[in-house]
Amino acid sequence: MTNDTTMTTATSAVPTAEPLTLPCGVTVKNRFYKSAMNEALAGRDCAPTEAHVRLYRAWARGGAGVLVTGNVMVDHTQLGEPGNVAVEDERDLVMLRRWAAAGTENGTHCWMQINHPGRQSPVTINPHPLAPSAGKIDGEYGHFFAEPTELTRNQIRDIIRRFANTARIAQKAGFTGVEIHAAHGYLINQFLSPLDNHRTDEYGGSLANRARFLFDVFDAVREAVGPQFPIAVKLNSSDVPIAVKVNERNDAPGGFSEEESIWVMKQLEARGVDLIDISGGTYAKPVIQTNGGAVEDRRRGVYFTDFARRVKGELSVPVTLTGGFRNAADMNRALSEGITQMIGIARPLALVPDLPNCIIRDGWQGSVDLPRVTTGIKPLDKAFGGILVISWFELQMHRIARGHRPNPHIGGMRALLFAIKQHGPAALAPRRRKGRQ
Repeated sequence: MTNDTTMTTATSAVPTAEPLTLPCGVTVKNRFYKSAMNEALAGRDCAPTEAHVRLYRAWARGGAGVLVTGNVMVDHTQLGEPGNVAVEDERDLVMLRRWAAAGTENGTHCWMQINHPGRQSPVTINPHPLAPSAGKIDGEYGHFFAEPTELTRNQIRDIIRRFANTARIAQKAGFTGVEIHAAHGYLINQFLSPLDNHRTDEYGGSLANRARFLFDVFDAVREAVGPQFPIAVKLNSSDVPIAVKVNERNDAPGGFSEEESIWVMKQLEARGVDLIDISGGTYAKPVIQTNGGAVEDRRRGVYFTDFARRVKGELSVPVTLTGGFRNAADMNRALSEGITQMIGIARPLALVPDLPNCIIRDGWQGSVDLPRVTTGIKPLDKAFGGILVISWFELQMHRIARGHRPNPHIGGMRALLFAIKQHGPAALAPRRRKGRQ
């Protein structure tokens, strides 16, 4: 067990060791799905590094069935966060192979998450964002994002080609699958949401038209990698604001709704998707950026469970539910009820990289308690709450990548200073924009 200080005792057992066979015929060794977190380990050249290799080797040896990388952007001029990797061609193939080899040790699957930020790209790293529709972002965070240019049909076709090309390179490098990011307010989610997509051509208007970009991307990726290569899609349950309790149904007015999300999932199932990663939140900060720590985790529980129960009777394709899994009892309950086929975990693995082994191999039945991240200065916490949390967990991942143990006692101020040192002023820009009020 990597970090005893983060755990409390509980009693339960979970069937997480069972293998899962995906629709494409590939079998995953167990039900632990390490969800994507931005590692922020790339330099200005957007290339993968030895730090990626060391971090993913640690996670692979920790026992997860699937490791999903942080955002890998399909265009180096369109980044979503500081430290993103971008893969447009084969110039970094040698290091990509080292990264994939490390992430697939111990019989682990390592899937590359491929993405385009659209308008959700801070002006400090991209003064010329692209989006389904033009229009300046309003609200208190508007000045952090440049006004985007509406994509032309030719640009849309180019981005579709880029997704397919990045997936092809991932497969060539030895990654064993890809996840298409269609959630959290990035480009594909922007096409899906009528709050962002005001187009009047074949990519706007009706749900079928708004989903066309995602379907075109999926089909192009499938053609590039073939029928036996896993393709997952991360999709929002709805455009739900962060202020809404994540286990209650409450669609954002005029936004992408739960009914629309289920329809899109059914279409993806018919197209041959291998797994759907259920998530939520877009214009407000996503749920993973909250900094209430273990107290808030216990109050909230596992995210999006009510929506997952709705999906259960609608789909046969495997789903993974990410967010709020902290103990074996919740994992066991979700698997036994059939509301998820994989246990999505992100932040706990930045503190306990070998958590899957602790539960499967060692029979540990405890709970991971995440600390409340704070600088100790309320105005700073309020101003940089989401950035503070992201930076704190990035710092823990950097420690693992350097061969150090995670340290849950590091304070929020140190995390902010770390982010500024790593990324300069771009570190203080919101990673995701705040929504319209």
